This record gives sequence, structure tokens and C-alpha cells, in this order.
Amino acid sequence: MRFHTRKWVKPEDLNPNGSLFGGKLLAWIDEELALYTIIQLENSRIVTKHMSEINFRSSARQGDIIEIGIDVVRFGKTSLTLICEARNMMTRETIITIESTTMVNLGPDGKPKAHGKTEIEYVKDRLED
Repeated sequence: MRFHTRKWVKPEDLNPNGSLFGGKLLAWIDEELALYTIIQLENSRIVTKHMSEINFRSSARQGDIIEIGIDVVRFGKTSLTLICEARNMMTRETIITIESTTMVNLGPDGKPKAHGKTEIEYVKDRLED
């Protein structure tokens, strides 16, 4: 799994128990999955269609740094299916795992559109030497 982004847990990210609010973490993950998919499919019209069971395994506190990892599971005709893990870099514990998230590629009309991709592409490979 490749870890692409880090988030710093700030006071506004906490729940009444003083730990990271799960909804905030899910928003960070959803945004990261969307950005990853936009880059992979080279289209800014992306929506989250489905997220499988979400397993909260540990928490984080103010000042902790959260790392979000993503891997592609499958390329569909109009979608990309991903797995995700968020971990606490301070404690090295996994905070959350999401076994499957489906992101859908949309056309200008807002309907699913075939993307023609079959494998992960890295930005460096798209650039000419």
C-alpha cells in the first residue's frame, strides 16, 4: 500500500472525548480517494459510489500525524475500486481500514463514462523526458 498524504490532528478535529472525530477522518479519506482517482483517470468529474464496511481499530489525539494509504484493487469500465488504511504515525497503530471503495468516472452530462484505463499510472511516467 502506498501512503500518499499526511494530516495533522488539530483541536477542531477532536470529538468530545478528546480523540479524532471519525467523521473528520472519513472526510479526509474520501477527499484523498477522490484526488487519487482524479489523477489516475485524468478526469475531475469523480464521485464516491460505495464504501464497504469501515473498521475503526484505534484512535488519535491532538498533535498526532495521520497517514492515509491507498491501493487499487480493480479497474472497472467506469470505475476504480480502492482499499484504504489510515494509520497513526506517532503510535504506528492502524486507525481505520476500508476494504473497498468504488469511485465512478463521470462524463460532462454527470453520468458514468468509460475511462479506458487498465492499470495504475504514475505521473512521472506521463511526463516526457
